[in-house]
Amino acid sequence: MEPHITILGGLGLLILLVAWMPILLRNVPLSLPILCILIGFGVFSWLGIPDLDPHAFPRITQILTELTVIISLAGAGLRIDRRLIPGEWTNTARLLGLTMPLTIAAIALLAVIMLGMPWATALLLGAVIAPTDPVLAADVQVGPPRSGPRDEVRFSLTSEAGLNDGLAFPFVYLAIALAAHQGELGSWLWSWVGVDVLWRVAAGVGAGWLIGRVLGAMMFHRSRIALARKGPGFAALGVTFVAYTGAEIIHGYGFIAVFVAAMMLRIQEDEHDFHIRLHDFSVEIEHLLMMTLLLLFGGFLAGDLLDGLSWPMAIVGLLILFLIRPLAGWLGLLGSSMPTSDRGIVSLFGIRGIGSFYYLAYAVSHGQFERIDEVWTLVGFVVLVSVLFHGVSSGHLLGWRDRLRRRMAARHR
Repeated sequence: MEPHITILGGLGLLILLVAWMPILLRNVPLSLPILCILIGFGVFSWLGIPDLDPHAFPRITQILTELTVIISLAGAGLRIDRRLIPGEWTNTARLLGLTMPLTIAAIALLAVIMLGMPWATALLLGAVIAPTDPVLAADVQVGPPRSGPRDEVRFSLTSEAGLNDGLAFPFVYLAIALAAHQGELGSWLWSWVGVDVLWRVAAGVGAGWLIGRVLGAMMFHRSRIALARKGPGFAALGVTFVAYTGAEIIHGYGFIAVFVAAMMLRIQEDEHDFHIRLHDFSVEIEHLLMMTLLLLFGGFLAGDLLDGLSWPMAIVGLLILFLIRPLAGWLGLLGSSMPTSDRGIVSLFGIRGIGSFYYLAYAVSHGQFERIDEVWTLVGFVVLVSVLFHGVSSGHLLGWRDRLRRRMAARHR
């Protein structure tokens, strides 16, 4: 049999798996990402496929993860029903402005102290692991457009995941620059602040705002050729790619632009059914790409991705997930109007995933880091534990919280 026929058969099985698994897992305490990793591990081990090594082909890893993340960011932006009113985004600002920098700094310090990593490599580790992943965090995010009453926990996690991928990029650039200058600070730091922090963030927001507003006005214009009348959902891909490319052309952060553009599109004619079509198509493509990458991740695990894992590295990984992120999240939300139980859930559900591999592959393609193999191993371990823990616990914890909210609401009627 010719190889391309085998590939077609594999793609067909993958697509059917994407369609069927959510139905089959409805009453099973097992998440779709966990199942994908198990299948990938089993298939690659059983067939004896040569070891997959993500850091042997960083450019391919970067492109595949980049595509998945930007489509996921578009879906997250289309899900948000809340307008850009400052008081409505306070918890998001806390998570982005306090929790994420605290998480990055704590991870870097821990890697230096416990693992003896150079500062540049330790900072890179913090930058790639700190962001909440928009792909794997979908189960704890808000529902589709017009899906019901506001939920501050899900909104906070959705908006954090939508924006922190772009806002982590300055720290990745800082790690690259620090490695290039052998850990020595100098005048280049001002260039980092002016370009990588201020300009790239502002350009990403501006490009996303402009493209989202313009495309939204064109789609919902009251004319016979308005796309919103009977347009297909795959127009969401067009918005995603145009926003991403537009921001990158002016050296802005494309991740931020995609999320902002999707939000700007969402607030125009916010009760229109076209938003449902755009969102549903984005989610379907996102699931297909996510499952593909997680099957490959299972193949990485069947190979040698975790062969270099030591006990100190495993302890650091567990501390990142179960101490640093929850503590940084709690400190960031200190003084928030959120109930204590909700603050705890938001702090705990900083899910790590696909985006971490993107940032790592990007950094390796643009800089030279000492002991980078250890970073790949540690990131793989953290993502695996996060998928297992959050995949099993998120449904139960959020279900418990929703039942508690309903009981409290019934008492106050």
